[in-house]
Amino acid sequence: MKIYTKTGDKGETSLYDGTRVSKFDIRVESYGTIDELNSNIGVSRQFCENQEIKAHLLTIQRKLFNVAGELATIESMNFPEKVTEEDIIWLESLIDHYLDQMNREDAFQFIIPGSNAFSAHMHVTRTVCRRAERRILELSSQADIRPVLIKYVNRLSDVIYTLARFSETDLILVEFMK
Repeated sequence: MKIYTKTGDKGETSLYDGTRVSKFDIRVESYGTIDELNSNIGVSRQFCENQEIKAHLLTIQRKLFNVAGELATIESMNFPEKVTEEDIIWLESLIDHYLDQMNREDAFQFIIPGSNAFSAHMHVTRTVCRRAERRILELSSQADIRPVLIKYVNRLSDVIYTLARFSETDLILVEFMK
């Protein structure tokens, strides 16, 4: 089996369900940004020394394949593995768990991101997640996207932010000029 099919040479690609669309279709942009997010989490995980956080990130990476698959399916109800409310509850439990270990006043202040390699990569990952959410919201203005999927990606950006902040070694607070 060859990795190249030549079917995309004219600017089209196949969705999960076999539908052909333009490579710049917002649906492709949506699941492509989820793929980019998944790759960024993988890079971040390589700089993480906390084994518990590494395990959580791997679980999230596996779940992101379901998010991308659902986005790559026009009739999303036909995609077999969808994110659920239970997945969102799990993300919220991660946020609460790590915020409970931090000084909550510091957690909600503006900081200069990246006092170490892991937190720096997680902050980049957070921005990719927020872009993925924007792409999915744009897609939802044109197609039926389950609200739980949008909610999952929104909560995931909160998890990534929380893990980045939890992992900062030296907080450099932003002081706004008056």
